Amino acid sequence: MLNVNGGQAGILCGVAVSATARRIVPLLLVFLSMLGGCAVGPDFARPATSAEAGYRTAPVTLPSAGSTDPQQHLQAGGEIVSQWWTLFRSDELDSTLSLAIAQNPTLDTARATLAQAQQAILVARGGYFPQVDLGAGAERARVSTGAFEKAVHASGTLFSIGPTVSYSVDLFGRVRREVEENTALADVQRYALAAAWLTLTGNAVNTAITSASAREQLRAVQDIIAVDQRNVDLVEIERSAGKAARTDVLAAQSQLAADVALLPPLKQQLSAAHDALAILVGKTPAQWAAPRFDFDMLALPVAVPVTLPSDLVRARPDILAAEAQLHAASAAIGVATAQLYPSITLSASWTQEAGSMGPLFDEANGLWSVAAGLTAPLFHGGALKAQRQAAVDAFDAQLGIYRETVLAAFGQVADTLKALQHDAEELAAQRTALDAAQASLALSQESYKVGAASLLDVLQAQRLYAQARLGYAKARGQRYLDTAQLFEATGGGWQASVASSTAPAP
Repeated sequence: MLNVNGGQAGILCGVAVSATARRIVPLLLVFLSMLGGCAVGPDFARPATSAEAGYRTAPVTLPSAGSTDPQQHLQAGGEIVSQWWTLFRSDELDSTLSLAIAQNPTLDTARATLAQAQQAILVARGGYFPQVDLGAGAERARVSTGAFEKAVHASGTLFSIGPTVSYSVDLFGRVRREVEENTALADVQRYALAAAWLTLTGNAVNTAITSASAREQLRAVQDIIAVDQRNVDLVEIERSAGKAARTDVLAAQSQLAADVALLPPLKQQLSAAHDALAILVGKTPAQWAAPRFDFDMLALPVAVPVTLPSDLVRARPDILAAEAQLHAASAAIGVATAQLYPSITLSASWTQEAGSMGPLFDEANGLWSVAAGLTAPLFHGGALKAQRQAAVDAFDAQLGIYRETVLAAFGQVADTLKALQHDAEELAAQRTALDAAQASLALSQESYKVGAASLLDVLQAQRLYAQARLGYAKARGQRYLDTAQLFEATGGGWQASVASSTAPAP
């Protein structure tokens, strides 16, 4: 480690600087400016992305979702807007996300952690500059001259004041690698903030969609229960007239009870969604009531932008955070390597000393010193080499984490693209079932009017129609959820929003 103590005492404490000091200080500064060595250790290079990297071996095209639901189209390479949830065209959703971004405590924590990491960069950069200190002291001492009984005793006070300057010459780039490492760690925290923003917005949208889906399913189940109740009443009337057996009544009551049991889980899902939204906006459920989300107030995005595979590594904050961690591990190798090389200590001081305050600042009482020291590691029991090897091993481990993160990201996008394809197929099938059940119900009602069908036939057709509505509501909600998931999986356009809420370290 290089330690330089030097400086211009006359500027710091008002003492006139001697002619000798005026010659030494400029020479020292010139010498320091010439001590710019190289930075040992590897220079970080961003991992290359395979040219064959992709989501699927063949392009995914989304099929038709039926006669009434829109068909989605994937836009390869399309730009994802920063506020991607606005594509659902819901004012209630937009206001909820605005509150969540402004008040969510997780984002506040991530912002503060980033600010802390940026201050660590400034701390590391301090090693580039001399460290200037000012010392002052007063000492009272007794001095004896002569021997034994002839000794003469005298006591006095010595006052001293003066600056010292210390400097670590970054001859082998240790400080530069430390700055590089801390800068990379700050990048990790910046991407952690981006990941928190993306997770927050994704969770809020998913929770709103879950609320809308649960409410639609509740209506379908309530219709089923209403039909079941009418069926029980009808069977009991027929049993009273001797046209139905006791087992028919029990079967109808059992069906009613089974369908009633579907209500509590859906109610709990809806209640949990409302509470979760309150937590996401930084409020307790008692402080804030979530809007009433419904499919009627949510529009499915038809044109869905999809990040190109070659751009995904620059769009996902988890990949960028893993890359920044890899960069920090590379810089740590340089720091450990610099410990194997000699370190130089330079020092300079100027001190005024006097027995009283009056003459303390006289030029004749000024003392100065300039020193340089060299320390080279000779034997540390293999500790320094082990530290460097440990840093290399840590880099290799982080490289594996980076590759794993990239693979998981590609797999998530591929799964979501396939999910959207399957959602369209399921929704089309559910819509066909719903249309068929609706047509069957209409025929049953017409037949009942002309006496060609019984009321029980009509109730059964109503029940089948309500069940088809329930299946259709589930499929519709899943399609909305997977669409939101694709925005989140491909990066969610976080760059503009996160950049506007953070400032880089000066």
